[in-house]
Amino acid sequence: MLERKNNPAIAGGLLLVVIMWGGNNAGTKWMVGCWPPIWTGGTRFLLAGAILFAVLRFTNLLGRHHPLNPAEIQLLWLRGGLSLAAYIVAFCWSLHLTAASHVALYLGASPVWALVWEERPGWSWPSARRYGAALLAVTGVLVLFWPALKTAATSLAGELCALAASLLWANYNHQSRSLAAHINGVAVAAHSMWMSGVWLLPLGAVEVVRQGLVLDPPHLGVQALCVIFGGVVPYAVWNSALRHWRTSQVMLFNNFIPVTTTLWVYFLLGEPITSTFCAAMALIIAGVMLGQMDWSKIFKLPESF
Repeated sequence: MLERKNNPAIAGGLLLVVIMWGGNNAGTKWMVGCWPPIWTGGTRFLLAGAILFAVLRFTNLLGRHHPLNPAEIQLLWLRGGLSLAAYIVAFCWSLHLTAASHVALYLGASPVWALVWEERPGWSWPSARRYGAALLAVTGVLVLFWPALKTAATSLAGELCALAASLLWANYNHQSRSLAAHINGVAVAAHSMWMSGVWLLPLGAVEVVRQGLVLDPPHLGVQALCVIFGGVVPYAVWNSALRHWRTSQVMLFNNFIPVTTTLWVYFLLGEPITSTFCAAMALIIAGVMLGQMDWSKIFKLPESF
């Protein structure tokens, strides 16, 4: 059974995670301007997963290590590593093609996809609330899409990759929570990351052969920072939280990622904050608030129509 705790330490840890991921998004945006996107994400997760696994295997800092059986390893390869690999391909390519703030905002909509995933539609106020939230979030996504459809200045491919990343991130969290029912959450993160790196190495190698690779101190330094503060630390905290809270509850903290990412890229990369972004952010946050808050108790609504 998965544990459920309303622990302020979990919430505090998740807030720290979204701050680190905002910085990671800014760093990745800068990296994929020169480095191949799949190589950037694949090698980062391969190194981060290896470090996290070593800490788990040879120390007790993150809990006691438990050997995995063949069935668990197979599940991790297919449901953990492969789902994370699919996400990181869409994520890195979206950062390569469109604004980092847009990518973060699409990821901010992923809690709504998780809510829809957890419950099928029905004739009840809670179901109407969840699917109404999804409609608001989709409207916000369309607001972001609109400039790409009207002008050539915005990358439609980048917006589509960002939307795919949002859906794939919700899928990865769903798979991670399912795996955490039987495997330590940190172990799920460690194995999923290095396995995703192995999945992506062949594609990344093809990118390097075709595009080349700049190996200078700035790029290596930013990659190292992203490995630790965009991979090892936040994924350990995030996957541990998934063991205690529902997927949609943990993913609620995704709503802060657009804010932290926008601030990081604004101050570090000079990326402007547009009116389109602000309007879309308002719609997506409204959708997530509608989906997460129990309005039936506030307004004493009946359970069904």
